[in-house]
Amino acid sequence: MPLPERFLDELVARTDIVDLVSESVRLTKKGNSWWGCCPFHSEKTPSFHVVPDRQIYKCFGCGKGGGAINYIMELENLPFRDAVAVLAKRAGMEVPDLGGPSAGMRERREKILELNKQAARAFHRWLNAPEGAEGLAYLRERGLSRRTLTSFGLGFAPDRWDGLIGEMAKLGYDKRDLLDAGLAVSNQDGRIYDRFRGRVMFPIIDVRGNVIGFGGRVMDGSVPKYLNSPDTPVYNKSRNVFALNIAKRSKAGRAILTEGYMDTIALHQAGFDSAVASLGTSLTEEHGQLLARYFKGAVIAYDGDGAGVAAAQRAIPLLEKAGMKVKVLRMQGAKDPDEFIKAYGRDAFAKLLDQSEDQVDYRLEQVRKKYDLTDDSQRIAFLQEAAQLVSTLPSAVEREIYGGHAAQTAGATPEAMKLEVDRALKARLRRVKKQQERRDLAPASQLQPKARGLRYEDIRSARAEEGLVRLLMLDPGLADRMEGMTGGDFSSQLLGRAFDLLLSRAREGLSTQLAALAGDLSREEMDHLAQVAAQPGSAANSAQAIRDYIDLIRREQLLREGGGQGDSLLLAMQQRHRQKKAYMEEKR
Repeated sequence: MPLPERFLDELVARTDIVDLVSESVRLTKKGNSWWGCCPFHSEKTPSFHVVPDRQIYKCFGCGKGGGAINYIMELENLPFRDAVAVLAKRAGMEVPDLGGPSAGMRERREKILELNKQAARAFHRWLNAPEGAEGLAYLRERGLSRRTLTSFGLGFAPDRWDGLIGEMAKLGYDKRDLLDAGLAVSNQDGRIYDRFRGRVMFPIIDVRGNVIGFGGRVMDGSVPKYLNSPDTPVYNKSRNVFALNIAKRSKAGRAILTEGYMDTIALHQAGFDSAVASLGTSLTEEHGQLLARYFKGAVIAYDGDGAGVAAAQRAIPLLEKAGMKVKVLRMQGAKDPDEFIKAYGRDAFAKLLDQSEDQVDYRLEQVRKKYDLTDDSQRIAFLQEAAQLVSTLPSAVEREIYGGHAAQTAGATPEAMKLEVDRALKARLRRVKKQQERRDLAPASQLQPKARGLRYEDIRSARAEEGLVRLLMLDPGLADRMEGMTGGDFSSQLLGRAFDLLLSRAREGLSTQLAALAGDLSREEMDHLAQVAAQPGSAANSAQAIRDYIDLIRREQLLREGGGQGDSLLLAMQQRHRQKKAYMEEKR
């Protein structure tokens, strides 16, 4: 059963979209709207547009758009009703309990979150009980204080097949609940047992304070060293970052990105409260976007071995694309931050942080290591590859400085290196220009929806249909001036459906803002309608605009239906239009 429309209208009315988006995006006001870097894709130049008058957002880079409910759906990867519940809690409203499958999904998520919280408490109790003595000794040997153990909620999973299953059964949870939460596994024979056994436990907590998953580490040399929760309805390792729930409050201005739980916790204990780690996976674009909401910069503090260097190389462009200033920590005399702090102390690590290497020099150094610079042919190859890297830098000053660094490394003149960089840059710009020319040769394609399944068959008609939809969003009072038009007269199924929904809402006295359609349309459909709603428009000359739009739509409709039979069709259209207009005037 759908949620009451008036409840949704009130929820949207109570949610200022600028305030909502500002919680995760740094916005700057320009005129009557706000701009920022998109939270849904990586970018350096802001293309994310928030229009408070229309209560919509639209990214002109990735195409995402919609209202407040859609924003939470995209940001938190939530279904419609769960996003409504988040906004309702924020607005101090109670969501009507109407049952149905969506309510069941919400209850399932809430049940898993509560189960995870109870499991975290059980693991923490075990750590401080005789059964957890081995785990406690291990963590204390790693230098973690009692306060740190409590702050991060660390725990211990007993080396038993059904320790957690039995403990959670006392609270009313069955084995299937633990399977759903990723806390238990089932073998081929159907036997269900604890996923985590004989491990110290690290609860994974999201930025809202919910326990969404766990990581478990062995205390000896057995494998796998780390075992993590699988993806569940509340947990996705590519969308969450360990310790960000604490680090987001840091005043440091830069995240310290480590490879694992222990490095992150050791840094926090030493006073570096912006340390975080990705969760059992390489850094992803989603991780970069998430970190960029809270930090302007990042220092990559991965291990110094081959795997750590490779991971840093992959992370740099992802963080840069998210708009973060990236540096790389290079440690001497220790393999990771935890070991470095134990050996040299907090102050030495703080100094190392301040001396972090610029990511361009770091990448140039990694390129240099591939070549023997005593061999002339390899020096040339190094300089050519370095020129390709330097040519990607946005400013001429950066290209000159880092090109000079590469030239000095290989014993070449800065002038010769500049020529090589300029050649690489010109080749890059030619490729970009050709791509733009191909797009410019097909201007109609620029007017099409991004989603292939929503493409317009008749662009002329669709543009007029967009105009009618936009006017209804601006002024629901125009519903009585539509001269009997329905969505069935439209060439675009999406625009026709949106038009009918808006007409119906207007006649019932409900909101016709785009945000009100979130429960009726898919995310792709809302993305495109946000593009329509974001176009400049005014209801000032609405009467003439409506007549023009309707004339064009009906003319195109007749041409489509008649296969292009020319003047006879146009005459028939004019007569049909006059009759329909006379009928509507008589009806008034």
